[in-house]
Amino acid sequence: MPGLLLRCLIAFVLLSLTYNPTRWNFVHWARGAWAEDMPMVALAGLLLLTGYVIYLRATLRSIGAFGMALVAALVAALLWVLVDRGFVSLDNPGLNTWIGIAALSVILGVGLSWSLIRRRLSGQADVDDVDE
Repeated sequence: MPGLLLRCLIAFVLLSLTYNPTRWNFVHWARGAWAEDMPMVALAGLLLLTGYVIYLRATLRSIGAFGMALVAALVAALLWVLVDRGFVSLDNPGLNTWIGIAALSVILGVGLSWSLIRRRLSGQADVDDVDE
């Protein structure tokens, strides 16, 4: 479980570095710095893109689009319960953005950790996991 939480946390950092409701994010910075610091903006953008490629490729390979939709539906149902019970209010657009970032980080974290989760649940290792 610590591996899953770490992967979700890294995905959260990746997503929130890209965009969040504060002014401390890549999108906000890149808009203002593009004219005077284009090489640094391009480098930072490519670093973020590399992180997304790693996460998305691993997620699509491990759980696929259907699995991503299923995890998204589970996260949405959990959010629905939290809103219905009064624990969360969706009146604040900034909070909604953070909730969206957290939901996407769970999807990416589960996708990146799926082989480990599957091995724990079923006792079966994926072919890529078997030592020679």
